Amino acid sequence: MSTIDENKLTVFSDYVCPFCYLGKAAMEEYLEEAEDPPEVEWHVFDLRGYKRNPDGTIDDDVDDGKDDDYFAQVEENVERLKDEYDVEMTLDYSLDIDSWDAQKVSLYVEQAYDEETFEAFHERTFEALWEDGRDIGDVEVLVDIAGEVGVPDDEVRDAVDDDRLEGELKQRFEEAKQRGVTGIPTFTYDGHAARGAIPPHQFERLVDGV
Repeated sequence: MSTIDENKLTVFSDYVCPFCYLGKAAMEEYLEEAEDPPEVEWHVFDLRGYKRNPDGTIDDDVDDGKDDDYFAQVEENVERLKDEYDVEMTLDYSLDIDSWDAQKVSLYVEQAYDEETFEAFHERTFEALWEDGRDIGDVEVLVDIAGEVGVPDDEVRDAVDDDRLEGELKQRFEEAKQRGVTGIPTFTYDGHAARGAIPPHQFERLVDGV
């Protein structure tokens, strides 16, 4: 089981979660304004893990209660928050996209490269989906994104097929659930947690207790 540093601001998220992208923007605003900002640590949380078959495919027949009314409410909330946080993003494009391969490549880059390279890949993957409307479930798109930050094509393809990375992702997902993470984004610091695309001032409350 991987360890989580309670002295870091830990983010549980998935690239295909619109509120994760919005929460990331709010967090970055807080970090820019904070006098002593904490380090940030990203942990994947497989948004569609409860629908994922053992072979990695998604079972769309699983009843998750998310009907048209649910998605209409999601779109309304996303529209409101993207205006509030001044974020550019494409709506509803994530619904048919699976981020599993993107998560594997992200974990590989995090482990094999320096923090700057990982952060650049992480940022570009979010932007590719939510600003450019690209299908980050497509390996060729991931190859392109990784190439922008200096990761060779063959390493990306190997990461997608790496059973070790897949096993570690599943382990991290289970660990997050054991820690009480039931939805994303979830932000934790020093034993405290906040869930959702919270505004910048709530990060100050989470981290500084004010």
